[in-house]
Amino acid sequence: MPRPRHEHPTPAELDVLKLLWQQGPCTVRQVLEVLNRRRRRAYTSVMSLLGVMTDKGLLKRRKQGRGYVYEPRVAREKTIGQMLQDLLRRAFEGSAASLVARLLDESSPSPRELEEIRHTIDQFRRGRGGD
Repeated sequence: MPRPRHEHPTPAELDVLKLLWQQGPCTVRQVLEVLNRRRRRAYTSVMSLLGVMTDKGLLKRRKQGRGYVYEPRVAREKTIGQMLQDLLRRAFEGSAASLVARLLDESSPSPRELEEIRHTIDQFRRGRGGD
């Protein structure tokens, strides 16, 4: 029986998605090798995680030899956007200003990052016709 779909990936699932978005399609062994650089995991644990993610609709897989190659079902931008929209709605009651203020408090951006943020805001304004 398929597992229920969760709205967003768990932290472990997000680690796998980030890896696959960066590396492209991978086998269980390839995923294991990258994940083991940070924390040791068993082959069967990674295989199980990839199976769960496939059942949840986060990954798709195709047969390759005796195993499978896994890849994300949804683009990085769409997944991150959905997670951010959910956070904005649930934690900040839809207030982008509150979210950005909290983000700045929590992250203590460097002067260079602040300049990049200003540039992004300027680009957003130009794209919206100066609203």
